[in-house]
Amino acid sequence: MEAVIVAGGFGTRMLPLTERRPKHLLEVGGVPFLEHQITKLAAAGVEHVVLATSYHAELFEPVLGRGERFGVRLTYVTEGEPLGTAGAIRNVAGALGDDPEGAVVVLNGDVLSGHDLAAQLADFERPRDGRVVDVSLHLVEVPDARAFGCVPTDPEGRVLAFVEKSDEPVTNQVNAGCYVFRRRVVDRIPAGRVVSVERETFPELVASGALVVGHVESAYWRDVGNPQALVEASRDVVTGVAPTPAVTPPADGVLVAPDAEVQGAVGLGSSVLAGAFVGEGAAVRGSVLMPGARVGAGAVVEDSVLGPGAVVGDRAVLREVALGDEAVVPEEGKPEGGTRVECGVEWLPG
Repeated sequence: MEAVIVAGGFGTRMLPLTERRPKHLLEVGGVPFLEHQITKLAAAGVEHVVLATSYHAELFEPVLGRGERFGVRLTYVTEGEPLGTAGAIRNVAGALGDDPEGAVVVLNGDVLSGHDLAAQLADFERPRDGRVVDVSLHLVEVPDARAFGCVPTDPEGRVLAFVEKSDEPVTNQVNAGCYVFRRRVVDRIPAGRVVSVERETFPELVASGALVVGHVESAYWRDVGNPQALVEASRDVVTGVAPTPAVTPPADGVLVAPDAEVQGAVGLGSSVLAGAFVGEGAAVRGSVLMPGARVGAGAVVEDSVLGPGAVVGDRAVLREVALGDEAVVPEEGKPEGGTRVECGVEWLPG
């Protein structure tokens, strides 16, 4: 069985953390994000994973290798220019096997999900009225679907339509970013141009009479698309709220790398990664300190993420702040909630 992870986005919502790397390699729960997806695929029986990359494509293989440590074979395919969600899938067709009825799992590269992929695959292989399924979509039920496109289904799970965002959603079922394609369906996607699965591929398949089904399961699910979501997802992994084969949650819900130095207090759900430092009297609460980040004596870092090499001065206070690589907050600095401090740029009061 094969899989494709669509990991070509620029990560603009994740700035400043993506100035120097793709969002898919940012640490969540102490490991690069894609490790959660690759280990999930491996646990479901996938043997070959194709990474559809674009932005900083050269950084993926040095971090993830060829897949041996995950028990899969990793292949890298780079887009010359962004091709959209479906265009990226079509672009890697040459790296996939040629069995037209084979199953190809497709994951959006920024979704952390605890759903049962093996169950979705079993449902995908279950015929409907003697017909084989062409595409299966993982759907989740959300309390308020107004911010999402909706996917209504009939009692047999067949997808009826793809409805754009609305103030009056027709259903609370939304696309969760995990699909299973028949291999032959991948070749139906137009090659060499920008194509969206949500706006073009799936609606056209339904309109043409293809059998597209929804697999509704509301296990843990989060779109890790901005710094706040990264902080929350990392907290969920470290505390065991988000199940993932990639990480065994520490018993106390606090992740501290063996070579990190902590003199102050690190609170529940925090991750202090390789070479990071927390000074005497400092308090880190529910935050992510990426490799080499430093928090000065008496400083407070809450619900924030510090990029590699970022520095928080003594007695500075940060709440809901994202610092880019090597950014500096001076002593007693107080950035407002939601501040994004760019890479290598010193933040100054006022």
